[in-house]
Amino acid sequence: MSGPVEGPRGTPDLTEHGHHPEIRRIHSEGRVVSDRLWNEDLAPARERKWNVRSLFALWMCDVHSIAGYTFAAGLFITGLVGWQVFLALVLGIFIVYFLMNFAGTAGQKTGVPYPVLARISFGLFGANLAALIRALIAIAWYGIQTWLASQAVLVLVFSIWPELAYLNARGTVDILGLTPIGWLAFLVLWAVQLLVIRRGMETVRRFQDWAGPAIWVAMLALAIYIVSQAGSRFSLAIPGVEPLQGPAVLSQFLAATALTVTYFAALLLNFCDFSRFAPNRRTILVGNFWGLPVNFIAFALVTVVVTAGAASYFTDDQYQGEDMFKVITDPVTIIKAINNPWITIIGAVTFVVATIGINVVANFVSASYDLANLAPRLISFRRGGLISAVLAIVILPWNLFNSPVVITYFLGGLGALLGPLFGVLFTDFFRVRHQRIKISDLYHEDPQGLYVYTRGWNPKALAAFIPAAIIAGIVALTPGLQNILPGGGGLGPYSWFVGVVIAGIIYFVITRNDPVIKRAIAEADG
Repeated sequence: MSGPVEGPRGTPDLTEHGHHPEIRRIHSEGRVVSDRLWNEDLAPARERKWNVRSLFALWMCDVHSIAGYTFAAGLFITGLVGWQVFLALVLGIFIVYFLMNFAGTAGQKTGVPYPVLARISFGLFGANLAALIRALIAIAWYGIQTWLASQAVLVLVFSIWPELAYLNARGTVDILGLTPIGWLAFLVLWAVQLLVIRRGMETVRRFQDWAGPAIWVAMLALAIYIVSQAGSRFSLAIPGVEPLQGPAVLSQFLAATALTVTYFAALLLNFCDFSRFAPNRRTILVGNFWGLPVNFIAFALVTVVVTAGAASYFTDDQYQGEDMFKVITDPVTIIKAINNPWITIIGAVTFVVATIGINVVANFVSASYDLANLAPRLISFRRGGLISAVLAIVILPWNLFNSPVVITYFLGGLGALLGPLFGVLFTDFFRVRHQRIKISDLYHEDPQGLYVYTRGWNPKALAAFIPAAIIAGIVALTPGLQNILPGGGGLGPYSWFVGVVIAGIIYFVITRNDPVIKRAIAEADG
């Protein structure tokens, strides 16, 4: 067949899409591919070139970031000492590794990205709800991460040309919250990231393959420098922070472990965007092993050493009035405080590359696929990336980041929805369907299709998601629940787990004897 196959609402052309095997299969079943569900980017992966090294590099890019360092270093301020922080991070990352293997398996087995995978549970069009939630979080954090990296760019510029520092001083002209040079740094970073993603997923893979190891070299050099400068003053205790005692230690330790898992919650949903390009499950297991427990434990050790070393090394005159907690938890402030232009330049470049890496992995790729899923005929992966990038400017991310209300209630509330989404999707895929999926039925609107449900929405997925999301949101955001555990701990760090468990249990109970799902399993590909 050389011409287009006509059908309702317009259908993909076999010639246009290079005779994709899935299109041929759908047509052979006597059904019509829907342009509301298909484009080449959302189609099952045709090439699977992501090997162990690619996945290892992906996790290096995701872990070695300003946000990752700040999160890990911030645990010191809770009153845990160095070895307790380290053990909490280790326990948390092994839980992440276990869960991420499931997420990766779903992507590798089906070959589809996250929003298409969500069609299985939420329905062909109900999946847009799951995709939009993930996209909103991705776009917000994409903008915030870009702005954070732009601060490292400014450090780099002012270390080379210190006479320009006045351009960013207090009292300088302010345009929507940034100075003109601040805008310039932000837009440069914004454009560089857009260039990477606009060239597609294969360029993303190549970028990760060199960026991840480069970041490691610089972080290790920073740790060695800090420890050598601290000398005999080096200590794993943070000056001015009273170490916790008794039940408070266990309470905060468990909270730190839970927060480590929650830090990766967004990627637990859309890791399939990457694992779908892996040739087999073993590649995922091995790549995840080196990239998560091995890599993250090493990173945690470096973070503990740098944080403790910075607290031991810097004195009032060295960090020139900066709040000490900001010095030890913000790597950009650390490299500013080191009175060595070469260290500052190398560190600034490292953090810029690191932020581009995590932004591409955790935010840009996800938002691109999620927006493409809304209107596949009009929005490709590249166009979805462009829309995401523009929205990341429009939201003025520095104002979001500097607003405790926005971070706590908007982004915190959205984050609480990730657990219920994960609970529904992966209970359905692994416990209810036992990985038996018919891929072709994810791309047509035939009323007899396996994932049409009720006008493209699965009411039972919503019945599990909505109450779990409400409860998880209450747990995450209610002030009265943040200081009720022994030792003064709260329930907020566990909101993701609460959402996963409640959504998973409800979904399993109401669907295990569902005739629609039983039929889908019987007709699935195996």
